[in-house]
Amino acid sequence: MQRLLLDTHVFLWCVSNVQELAENARAQIADPRNDVFVSAITGWEIAVKRAKGRLIAPDNLETLVAERGFTHLPLTFHHAEQAGNLPMHHRDPFDRFLVAQAQAEGLALVTRDARIPLYGVRTLAA
Repeated sequence: MQRLLLDTHVFLWCVSNVQELAENARAQIADPRNDVFVSAITGWEIAVKRAKGRLIAPDNLETLVAERGFTHLPLTFHHAEQAGNLPMHHRDPFDRFLVAQAQAEGLALVTRDARIPLYGVRTLAA
């Protein structure tokens, strides 16, 4: 059993059924033995980028998380402090929060972002 946290782009690929995901990542996300989490940070990132006109995404993201059998991962004060203490390998605050959550919760971050492994967090190539 694995515990996976989806990076925002991976979550969007999952809910839009695009074929971008690597076969192993797709299999691990679909495996009912694995726990798959989607962060509140992902919802925030999508909303911010949608408001700026940089992204087109469904409006019912919370419902889509539940329909896919994913688990909501709330942002905690501990996550926020941990994100603030990370080295500046990555300037994107959304990704820094996801790294902090993955570290704090013992999750593997499913991502295609080449900078994420610089934090020493477990990853699964998307």
